[in-house]
Amino acid sequence: MASLPTQRAITGEVPPQPHHPPPGQSGTRTSLPGNPLAPSAARRFVRAALADWTGLALPAAAAISDRVAHDAVLVAGELVTNAVVHAGTTVELLLRLEDPADGRPAALVIEVSDHHPTRTVRHEHVGPEDADGLDEYGRGLQLVAALAECWGITYRPGLKTVWARLPLDGWDTCPVPGTEPALRRGLRAAEILAPAPHRVVRDDHEWAGRGALSFLAEASDLLAGQLDEDFVAALAGQLLVPRLADWCAFWLEGDGPEGGGPRLARVWHADESALETLRTALEKEPPRMPEPPSTGPVPIPWPVPEGRGGTVGSAPDGIAGGTDGGAGAGGTCPDGGAGAGGTCPDGEAPAADGSPEGAAGTALAYRLVVAGHGLGTLMLGRRGRARFPDTVTTLVEDFARRVALAVGAARRYTRQVTISRILQRGLLPSQVAQIPGVESRVVYEPSDDGLAGGDFYDVFQAGPGARRWCFMLGDVQGSGPEAAVVTGLARPWLRLLAREDHKVGQVLDRLNRLLLDDATEAAEAAASMVAAAGDLPGGPQPPAQPQSRFLSLLYGELVPLAPEEGGGARCTLASAGHPLPLLLRPDGSVTPAAAPQVLLGVVDDVGYESHTFHLAPGDTLLCVTDGVTERRSRTGRMFDDGDGLAEALAACAGLPAREVAERIKRAVHAFGETPVCDDLALLVLQARQVRP
Repeated sequence: MASLPTQRAITGEVPPQPHHPPPGQSGTRTSLPGNPLAPSAARRFVRAALADWTGLALPAAAAISDRVAHDAVLVAGELVTNAVVHAGTTVELLLRLEDPADGRPAALVIEVSDHHPTRTVRHEHVGPEDADGLDEYGRGLQLVAALAECWGITYRPGLKTVWARLPLDGWDTCPVPGTEPALRRGLRAAEILAPAPHRVVRDDHEWAGRGALSFLAEASDLLAGQLDEDFVAALAGQLLVPRLADWCAFWLEGDGPEGGGPRLARVWHADESALETLRTALEKEPPRMPEPPSTGPVPIPWPVPEGRGGTVGSAPDGIAGGTDGGAGAGGTCPDGGAGAGGTCPDGEAPAADGSPEGAAGTALAYRLVVAGHGLGTLMLGRRGRARFPDTVTTLVEDFARRVALAVGAARRYTRQVTISRILQRGLLPSQVAQIPGVESRVVYEPSDDGLAGGDFYDVFQAGPGARRWCFMLGDVQGSGPEAAVVTGLARPWLRLLAREDHKVGQVLDRLNRLLLDDATEAAEAAASMVAAAGDLPGGPQPPAQPQSRFLSLLYGELVPLAPEEGGGARCTLASAGHPLPLLLRPDGSVTPAAAPQVLLGVVDDVGYESHTFHLAPGDTLLCVTDGVTERRSRTGRMFDDGDGLAEALAACAGLPAREVAERIKRAVHAFGETPVCDDLALLVLQARQVRP
């Protein structure tokens, strides 16, 4: 296995050391398919790599013990399982040996990358319902955290990497008497590998200091940038349970002026068998919170399902909390001892005896508030406790604020996306015209940033009874509302100019003038507003010069020809700063069908020229935007570098217009490993073959 340069991590939960290995430091990698065979293949690869390294004269390799090898195999299997189940893409596995540096011991670093960075890394156990055909299930990143000295997540464009660092010496020793790190590490791993009912859920004392700060920092990182409010609720539930509560639920209130009643968006329970029972109990009635909304905790009744004698989450024998660490019968404290005067050592009162008529635990509700507006309610409960510790209630209140901010941000994004989609539908034609003797096919895919794109297209008849059909494909600079304004002007203007019987070049001349005039009027209006406001100190100043709104455009017209005229159509077109259209002949030859000219809305008095040619039967004209030509690969190479688009089109000789469009679209998607980040639009026009 060849030594490879290591990857450089950018971010992570625990910052790794700089990855600049000295000469002789080894690394090896492999690619694994995203299928059920990947975890076992990863383990075999790790064993083989470590066996190879042990035979090499490398200082770090000599420190690879059987324990380290076993841990490395286990960690690699867990990380690959997580990537296969939750990302589903091809998996890259990298092993690297790090020499001792800056007081840190030598280490084995394992990196597992997938190509779906928008999928959140899952920390919890991977069960059969999640495994999608895997013949094994993972224990999530808790096991990785228990075995590794540190681990983290690195995001790059189109790539997400989870890494773990396993030290090669000093990990099994106990330098400070009584600390026994190896023993604690072994118990922690055994706890995670044990069945769920026997895991340690939480220790309230850890939230009194740095534990709370670390939890809130982790929550902020995970919740930041989430764009779906239901996903925010799901992620928050996984952070709370079982760390701080046995169960939790999120009620989200309706958005918009109409409002709407609260809906139960997410329910989470440490015991999956009690999940549906809890949901049924909560759905009986939404929580009633005091007004005006505040962020403090509000005690609520413990949920009891209708028609049941027990309570949600109660133990099989009816004792609240049972044997999972909650208070037992007779007021026993959570740690197994009874406190003096009926009080537990941490200040909590012992729980009731847990009879079916008594309380099974304590439940609280927190209002999710942003800028004085209530967005929803967080509910959570603990079994077998008479109250929550003050450290926990304060921590959950801070956590609820972060959840509320994330929900508010997700709602603003959703509103923006909705407006953009409505605007996008209004800016594009509902259907394209059918041209006699010419088959047309349009592919349009807006970018996934939720903003109204700058690409637009149209195919229309020049006027009622006219023998000319016009087509356009344009791209406005930028995206969002600014681009939508220009798109909303350009397409109607082009239709109007075409129906006034202007030639192709004249249409571009007039559109160029209109864009420049509109920019001038906008600048003059801004200057007038400043003047009307008076000469205020530090006030806005009028722009020094008009701000042009420019676009690239491919515009043309088709005149169908009768069979005695050769069939097909006479095509006249012009390109203004746009990727040149390509003409595919039946013999597979590809040539540009226009000459490059300056963008619209930039220079006055350009004088655009058009080019006319015969689109013969069987000929195909391909028009694209820069979302096609500038699609980038992982190495930074663009799709049209080296006439890549012409080569892809030449391979489509003999195909109908529909298949040409689909094949080019697939080629563009396959060229890069990341999702398409720009609008993608293409128009295919193909003259039909004359039937004998």
